[in-house]
Amino acid sequence: MAKRVSYQEFTFEEYINEQQIHDVVKNIATQIEEDLKDEKPLFIGILNGSFRFLNDLFSNFTMDCEVEFIKLKSYESTESTGKITELIGLRDSLKGRTVVVVEDIIDTGLTITNVINDVLALDPKEVKIATMFLKPDIYKGALVPDYVGMEVPPEFIIGYGLDIDGLGRNLNSVYKKIDSVSLEHSKKKGMLNIVLFGPPGCGKGTQSAVLKDKYDLVHISTGDVFRGLDPESELAKLAKSYADKGNLVPDDITIKILQSEVKKHPNAKGVIYDGFPRTSAQAEALDVFLKSKGGSVTCMLELEVEEEELRSRLKGRALDSGRPDDADPAVIQNRIDVYNSQTAPVAAFYKEQTKHKSVNGVGSVEEVSERLFQNLEEVVA
Repeated sequence: MAKRVSYQEFTFEEYINEQQIHDVVKNIATQIEEDLKDEKPLFIGILNGSFRFLNDLFSNFTMDCEVEFIKLKSYESTESTGKITELIGLRDSLKGRTVVVVEDIIDTGLTITNVINDVLALDPKEVKIATMFLKPDIYKGALVPDYVGMEVPPEFIIGYGLDIDGLGRNLNSVYKKIDSVSLEHSKKKGMLNIVLFGPPGCGKGTQSAVLKDKYDLVHISTGDVFRGLDPESELAKLAKSYADKGNLVPDDITIKILQSEVKKHPNAKGVIYDGFPRTSAQAEALDVFLKSKGGSVTCMLELEVEEEELRSRLKGRALDSGRPDDADPAVIQNRIDVYNSQTAPVAAFYKEQTKHKSVNGVGSVEEVSERLFQNLEEVVA
């Protein structure tokens, strides 16, 4: 019987043993030596996860080389670039150097893309990517890793530097989670993750409040979260600069903030995501994040309202809220256009997972609420 370990309420079963890992790392080291035999490469490991892989890779490397570690510091911005990550430990210049960026695992590709962009800005001669694990079913990045130890399915794994809330990194083998959370189990525990979807002005905020009370859920609205930031913080100013023009806040900012917000409610029976995800990358990142917590999106409920009605509602809302972005017709139209071009396609992501439900958003609050109840009960019945 395969070895098993338990962390929190989850059980993990040995998936890749220590000898397999050793053989894979040695093979990657050999490949890199053959490719870079005339170079003195600089290995850059991304903390925290890569320390095990890079240590073993380094010990199998026989030619001259150097090694450094960097760490991503979140919630920092650089004027209007839209970035919220700063690479701590990265030297000022890499001019003329051959660099191998080392990661423990690549899933969506958001982290490695940010890192490579910053490394390239320092003028290296060449940059290569080495990762111990790659999840090809999740990875959507444009960069192709040069060295991949093993491709793994989109399951949650720990060990050999990979963790669950900081635990399990010291395991010498890799273990995959064998517990599954069924919809019936989710209903019993109240673990509902509802994506309430629709264009600006469709009534997401109003209906979220109704669903929150009926099912005792946490309501997380991207708009409320951004507006609740310290107005003097760089992050708040950056988010406001996008929202004021009716544009979407960049994915990396939104994802990091939403994950932080969810972690504030560890004992919640479930969450209503209002205004998130707004792009396919955000939807993929949400799936990965929820899987790491042993859950998944229960369903997407999409409120459908015609554009003319949306414009009318937003103009009326401006009289009550005083929000300038609701009062400017040009901003209103841009928000609708951005939704149609960038956000509406997210529905296809959940349709492919058979988790999408269309709901008529026109009518009284009570009428729309009843339609939502009926659709949600069909999913968790």
